[in-house]
Amino acid sequence: MRWEGREQSDNVEDRRGSGGGGGGGGRIALGGGMGTIVLLVIVWLMGGNPLQFLQEQGGGTGSPGVEAPASPEEEKTKQFVATILKDTETIWGEEFKKMGSTYEEPKLVIFRSQVRSGCGFAGAQMGPFYCPTDRTVYIDLSFFNELSQRFGAPGDFAQAYVIAHEVGHHVQNLLGVSSKVHEAQQRGGEVQANQLSVRLELQADFLAGMWARKGQQKYDFLEQGDLEEALRAANQIGDDTLQRQAQGQVVPDSFTHGSSEQRVRWFKKGLQSDRFDPNNTFQTDDL
Repeated sequence: MRWEGREQSDNVEDRRGSGGGGGGGGRIALGGGMGTIVLLVIVWLMGGNPLQFLQEQGGGTGSPGVEAPASPEEEKTKQFVATILKDTETIWGEEFKKMGSTYEEPKLVIFRSQVRSGCGFAGAQMGPFYCPTDRTVYIDLSFFNELSQRFGAPGDFAQAYVIAHEVGHHVQNLLGVSSKVHEAQQRGGEVQANQLSVRLELQADFLAGMWARKGQQKYDFLEQGDLEEALRAANQIGDDTLQRQAQGQVVPDSFTHGSSEQRVRWFKKGLQSDRFDPNNTFQTDDL
């Protein structure tokens, strides 16, 4: 992916040296216990909400460890993240203007190990996430190594897809899609809530694909193999693939993000679209 030399976003906050608290007191996300870390991973893989779990558990207490200095590779990754975020700001700023609205740019926090967000405490084991309360994307840069090594999805455009997906949740939040889904989830049972979550996540994949299309038209940033990187990433983090790896079986009713095939399909749909319909994944029987 051709990204170096372009403008970087001013909305990136680096909390890697803050001990994980983000200025919020002495409690940390995981309480220093490996049992909690393993439990969080299980909650995530089984389709649960690790953020909600953390809030219910009260976050735990403990003392932050010694922060390792950032490596040159990490610093370059930080520059990459800031560049991709700026690309999303430009593209979505233009799209919101077409809709007669103004795009409110999200913040993006880089952290190490654990972080305090507007949605509660979170650990790196959760992977990147978006918090609608403070309208902020959170990323531990080590996730990109995991994306390559554990999930078999290397490449900078695979990383860009992850960022664009989380920014897609911000777009949904600004347009009121997220709040409508949350209200509907509260009225229904667990299975229905999971189904709505899948539709929300697949729409974020669509928005990531749409961003990629618009970004390519504007910046010509794609190189050979880039789209395959993003599609591989979408395939490797489908609920069915993750559940099969974690527990040897697939439980569709517990899906919260969609199957590998669904995630790839909706990213491709976004790649082929010039406009966004907020109802696209919610008014179809063919996910």
